[in-house]
Amino acid sequence: MSQTPNGKPGDASPTPQVAMRNFSIIAHIDHGKSTLADRLLQATFAVTDREAREQLLDSMDLERERGITIKASAVTVMHTHDGQPMMLNFIDTPGHVDFGYEVSRALKACEGALLVVDASQGVEAQTVVNAYLAVEQNLEIIPVLNKIDLPGARPDEIAMEIEQVLGFPAEDCIAVSAKTGQGIPELLAAICARLPSPRPPVTPKTRALIFDAVYDDYRGVIVYCRVFDGRLRTGDKIRMMGLGRTFQVTELGKYTPKPVKVKEIGPGETGYLVAAIKTLSDVRVGDTITLDIDPANEPLAGYEPPRQMVFCDFYPATTGDAKGADFEEMRDAVERLSLNDASFTFQAVHSEALGFGFRCGFLGLLHMDIVQERLEREGGIEVVQTAPTVSYEVVVRGKEGVLETIEVHNPGDLPDMGQIEEIREPICRLEIMIPNKYVGDIMKLCMDRRGIYKSQSVVGDSRQILTFDLPLAELIYDFYDKLKGMTAGYGTMDYEVTHYQSDRLVKVDVLINGEPVQALSFIAHRDHAEQRGRLLLTRLKKQIDRHNFEIPLQAAIGGKIIARETIKGFRKDVTAKCYGGDVSRKRKLLEAQKKGKARMKTVGRVTVPQEAFMAVLDVAND
Repeated sequence: MSQTPNGKPGDASPTPQVAMRNFSIIAHIDHGKSTLADRLLQATFAVTDREAREQLLDSMDLERERGITIKASAVTVMHTHDGQPMMLNFIDTPGHVDFGYEVSRALKACEGALLVVDASQGVEAQTVVNAYLAVEQNLEIIPVLNKIDLPGARPDEIAMEIEQVLGFPAEDCIAVSAKTGQGIPELLAAICARLPSPRPPVTPKTRALIFDAVYDDYRGVIVYCRVFDGRLRTGDKIRMMGLGRTFQVTELGKYTPKPVKVKEIGPGETGYLVAAIKTLSDVRVGDTITLDIDPANEPLAGYEPPRQMVFCDFYPATTGDAKGADFEEMRDAVERLSLNDASFTFQAVHSEALGFGFRCGFLGLLHMDIVQERLEREGGIEVVQTAPTVSYEVVVRGKEGVLETIEVHNPGDLPDMGQIEEIREPICRLEIMIPNKYVGDIMKLCMDRRGIYKSQSVVGDSRQILTFDLPLAELIYDFYDKLKGMTAGYGTMDYEVTHYQSDRLVKVDVLINGEPVQALSFIAHRDHAEQRGRLLLTRLKKQIDRHNFEIPLQAAIGGKIIARETIKGFRKDVTAKCYGGDVSRKRKLLEAQKKGKARMKTVGRVTVPQEAFMAVLDVAND
């Protein structure tokens, strides 16, 4: 039978004597975090064998289809250790680099972390990053060797690798198989014995940190929080310290993993609250909840705002009179999603070709892909997406010759090139973990992408870590796919934007029939601009239909044309009825046709299909 947090069905109110442990499960992607969470739920009898299923905490269809965790999930279970009841609050987190912000938010609500490492694959790039995130938060870390049931498992060797790369003693590693359940009792004992209790309250006044929120059509905004000081009770009038709004708590609860109502949530506990919050803007992740009647003097330390590095435009995929209505539907869907995923930004934009839409900022390409799919599934709208770009710092000469730096997310927003002193692009510190035999190929790949070699270190007997500084613009399109292809799937990478750097960057304008199309412009290195311009025009030529007049396609840097393609116009043989006679009769007909086409070209309008706007992305893949 499923247990509520105090071990008795029907009443989930905690007893003051119960000890607590708050921890996150962190790892590289596909090392078994969600499966380990499933086994912990079964081992603590939070779910029965009949209720158990794979990826129990991954509630989104998208998570199940892709086999990845996108949203962190907080669960409360009870466990008895040495005869003493213990409340375990744990959070299953994503593993992909694009969802690192979800991991950092989860770690803020914990005192410990389980660092899961695949016993056959060993330490990977994201393992190192997540370990550093946990160390920066001063968390107690338990290294866990998972998948020891696999034929290729090397637990002793990987334990030494963890000690060598991460500095955790090999004897502290706990070997488990999340699939079979082997080692799970020993892991639970280590969680209870080695992880610290929540810090004692530092003030009697209530303070709770909001670490996530979702929108429900019937109950409004559901807020997930961790109480650090004081208590929250049903019926309390609460205040959001950052926004100043007040609400009445109508429901408190915990996930066990089923939602169970409780009367109060005390210090160190995590849970959810419902307070008839109807407006999405009334809740902000990282804000502090306090009591309105006796507010805290200062809020808890929130979260560093995430820095979006990849930008693209989303437009409703409709035409005609319904466009305005669909834009409003898209606005509602984007606002709702932004509450649940605080790591992407959006602002309204307008394009002559695509109408009204939003320019959105993301942490990476997978993040962008997931947001688009969630908008289409959860918002019920079809989205047209433009090619992704990165943000640039542009130094311009303003009034009276004063230099100022502006941030540009879209090449079309660049000021006149005559005002620009320099363009700085984001540079990533890239760490790639690969088998020894692929080192030469990957070094060439990085060099071809304007990478600068930094260091090389050995991991075990068969792998190395290569460190490069690489422009983010060279990384976002297909670098990861090429890395996986060149290393037979064994290469892993992690990157972090470290600084902006000036280089010979230029804006390439695309002109169709002599008119610049801002949505197709791009920023490129001067040495590669001509090649990319030619490739783009070749793609556009295939996408744009022929008209009754000739259409020139041009790529230009400033006033200089660097590439050109021509779409031939339809041609009617106006001399077909001339059977012999003076040649001047044919010339007269051809001249009349020529004047007609010239007049048509001055008033004619070239229709650019939506597919043409993705040609920029195809060029990058070439």
